[in-house]
Amino acid sequence: MRSLIKVGMADLKVTKNPGVLTTLGLGSCIGICLYDPISKVAGMAHIMLPDSTAIRNNANPAKFADTAMVIMLDDMVKNGAVKSRLVGKIAGGAQMFSFSSKNDMMKIGERNAEAVRSLLREFKIPLKADDTGGNFGRTIEFDSDNGALLIKTIGHGIKEL
Repeated sequence: MRSLIKVGMADLKVTKNPGVLTTLGLGSCIGICLYDPISKVAGMAHIMLPDSTAIRNNANPAKFADTAMVIMLDDMVKNGAVKSRLVGKIAGGAQMFSFSSKNDMMKIGERNAEAVRSLLREFKIPLKADDTGGNFGRTIEFDSDNGALLIKTIGHGIKEL
């Protein structure tokens, strides 16, 4: 029987098949989903910010792309995944509010998405699907059976990557 495992904001979880990871309310945050298709180990992180070194209050490593990725990779390997087999899918990174300023610091969703893409390149994990940007929230479900990523958005429907 498949279980639905909730991943909170600034949280990460790893599961083996059968199991479906889900996170709600991705706005500027990014849902990072990694999958090993042979061992069927899946991981999901709901990161809020791109870089832990730019923030003084960085006690929660799951909050940041750079630290969450390292912890999730270690947890996946402990559960039987092989790093060289991993593939990635990401969703979120929206610009939920408009600002009159041209300051790039306010473009958190875009900065989050670029940080995650850069980390995936650094760890040599192919990015198989990317549903980022826009100005709407997303709820995602990641299936450890086949690595399918289901994305639900209000006003934009449901799609599977």
